[in-house]
Amino acid sequence: MRMPLLRKREAQTQTGGFPRLLVAHARNGHHYVLPEDLFIRMLSWERQRTERSRKPFLLMLLQAPFFSDATAREKLFPGLASALASVIRETDVLGWHKENSLLGIIFTEVGSVPKQTLLEIIRSKITAALRPALGLAGAEQVRLSFHFFPEESEQEDRTHPTTSALFPDLEERNSGQKISHAIKRAIDIAGSSLALLVCSPVFLGIAAAIKLTSRGPVLFRQERVGKCGARFTFLKFRSMYVSNDPHIHKEFVQRFIAGQMKGEAGQKKGTAVYKIQDDPRVTPMGRFLRKTSLDEVPQLWNVFKGEMSLVGPRPPIPYEFESYDLWHRRRVLEVKPGITGLWQVSGRSRTKFDDMVRLDLRYAKTWSLWLDLKILLQTPRAILSGEGAY
Repeated sequence: MRMPLLRKREAQTQTGGFPRLLVAHARNGHHYVLPEDLFIRMLSWERQRTERSRKPFLLMLLQAPFFSDATAREKLFPGLASALASVIRETDVLGWHKENSLLGIIFTEVGSVPKQTLLEIIRSKITAALRPALGLAGAEQVRLSFHFFPEESEQEDRTHPTTSALFPDLEERNSGQKISHAIKRAIDIAGSSLALLVCSPVFLGIAAAIKLTSRGPVLFRQERVGKCGARFTFLKFRSMYVSNDPHIHKEFVQRFIAGQMKGEAGQKKGTAVYKIQDDPRVTPMGRFLRKTSLDEVPQLWNVFKGEMSLVGPRPPIPYEFESYDLWHRRRVLEVKPGITGLWQVSGRSRTKFDDMVRLDLRYAKTWSLWLDLKILLQTPRAILSGEGAY
């Protein structure tokens, strides 16, 4: 029995109702198999703990056909739960990732053991425990999958979103706002298509000016990181000379994210700017486009395609994302990137990187259609003022 652990968790947990539900689950013989809502909450807490401690954890998911069959589940599940409880540590968490469909185990603080070695050890122990409990035929029906947090950073050419297994709470939150998200998408389609149509003469004029003042293409294409880490091709009007050195920006970004950048004096007295103000790579026409934010308008096509939204965090370049701290990454996991957002109307490049991320996380947490509308209404003033635009 693990009642000492249970009492310890009761003492540590202050969330209303949580200890009582855990006790009830322990007493009915399910060996601390948490219901879906509590397991997802524990998974969310473990992610936040890892962001602070930098100690990775492993989520293992078990799927079996008999989970969805009430009769078979009643017969086989107690043995399965008992077998799993016998091989996991007291600090690990066992529960339903998806009720009566997908069982999960959170192996906390897995340490510095090579990942492949750790997976082999866990798979071997789980398999050995399941065979006596379920029989050979039952054990063969169980399918295991493994998900480390933080995820593998070496997935350089990732074109698919990050695994949803580690973020079921985000999916749950989005599913509760389906109508609002559908309206947001409708606004994105209507707004971007109307702007592309009405402003097409202006775009043609900008394109002609770019071609006449510098050599190279009109549009600048760059890979960016979108929602859940999905990659997409980001569009801007070209504001730089061709064949420029990207290391200038890369070095600046890495220092900026690390908090090693001192703000340079801005045009407005008493302000600091965290951006390259006299970038030698920018053309004279490009300076005008950046100052007026007209270089950003081709992203309306990204919005129309559904890769971006009118309002949301700015999508980072892959090498920016690689320099992120763990908690920074949430800014590109929770919401779709946008053309404008809280950062643009609340400080822009006068804001330190950590403060920018906090603004993005606040937007994700408090998002509503009304908040989007307020940001859209404040954006023209931010553009016309030109503050923080370089």
